[in-house]
Amino acid sequence: MSKKILVVDDSAAIRQMVEATLKSVSYQVVLAKDGREALDICNGQRFDFILTDQNMPRMDGLTLIKSLRAMSAFMRTPIIMLTTEAGDDMKAQGKAAGATGWMVKPFDPQKLLAITAKVLG
Repeated sequence: MSKKILVVDDSAAIRQMVEATLKSVSYQVVLAKDGREALDICNGQRFDFILTDQNMPRMDGLTLIKSLRAMSAFMRTPIIMLTTEAGDDMKAQGKAAGATGWMVKPFDPQKLLAITAKVLG
């Protein structure tokens, strides 16, 4: 059974590029346009990996990660931030919130696949 990945980004173009990249190697992909929608989806489903943007309306990535880490089903789920935010302070906030790792946009599809394979073991 293929691994199930949640992709959270307010940019439709980014969601489509990430989805196409992940589906090219047979991952199941579910999309959310912001942190609030992602949290709603996570209340009814489990995921093997979550990839989220930081700057989104309704709920940002850090708030989403903190909310997911408070849920027993997502305490150990790998969560990578995929964002334009590259500052050390923001990365430290991500780590403190429970992010597994960090990728800066624009992303390299091969690097995304390598990181995904790594966090999924």
